[in-house]
Amino acid sequence: MLDHRTETFMAVCSVMNYREAAELLHITQPAVTQHIQFLEKEYGCRLFLYENRKLIKTPAAQMLEDYLRSVQQRENFLREKIKNNGLRELRIGATKTIGDYVITDRIHDFLNQPDTALTLIVDNTKHLLHLLEQNTLDYAIIEGFFDKNRFGSQLYRREPFVGICPKDHPFAGREVSVEEILKETLIHRENGSGTLAILEEKLLEHNESLERFHRHICISSFKMIIDLIKSGYGISFVYEVLAKSDPDLGIFTLKGEPIVREFNVIYLKHADVREKMEWFL
Repeated sequence: MLDHRTETFMAVCSVMNYREAAELLHITQPAVTQHIQFLEKEYGCRLFLYENRKLIKTPAAQMLEDYLRSVQQRENFLREKIKNNGLRELRIGATKTIGDYVITDRIHDFLNQPDTALTLIVDNTKHLLHLLEQNTLDYAIIEGFFDKNRFGSQLYRREPFVGICPKDHPFAGREVSVEEILKETLIHRENGSGTLAILEEKLLEHNESLERFHRHICISSFKMIIDLIKSGYGISFVYEVLAKSDPDLGIFTLKGEPIVREFNVIYLKHADVREKMEWFL
């Protein structure tokens, strides 16, 4: 259980404003200041600084926040075990490719066991990382980039990243150049998605960007993207497991070294989620 001073610190980290933290905790602003000063004396470092009148966290504050969030997660798990009397309750996240096309069998296996409860949130990488930081999730299975200084991880599997097009498109079954794909309409996911980040990274290697495509369309739904691809509206890039899920899609690759990315299980750096990972993985 966090004491009142560390709870104050966590509130300041959440809102990054002493006055708002005081209102959130129903205490005075001087009390917030005193709690932070106590912790700074206890740890022998500054936790917050002002830059251009904006409150910022020091590296020490970031380390303390990450540690305290993991402590809170462990306490939440203990409370669940005491309260639920044997019920195994799991709160996990998954990026859209993984949630919709990869872990369905594992979900069935988990829910077929007695005394289990599941909350699964399928969203983009950026939002799942935020939910982890807020202790809303026990862990997440993602294909995007994450900060290894803040999150622990375990490799789930590796997956090729490929292009998709209509089955009768000239690209189908071929290896094509970046110059060729720029002449097409690109249909891609929204900012914050792992697949878009990978594509932008690949384009950057060739000094290119989304704006260089003949046209690009942003859609957050894989189902709609696939429907548009099959109807001839453009091309897209997805993981192979999704590309092979529909026999009416053509698959192509980019010239050069194959693009293969990791699917990782990620969790707060100091959290102990081994038991909950064993339940599902």
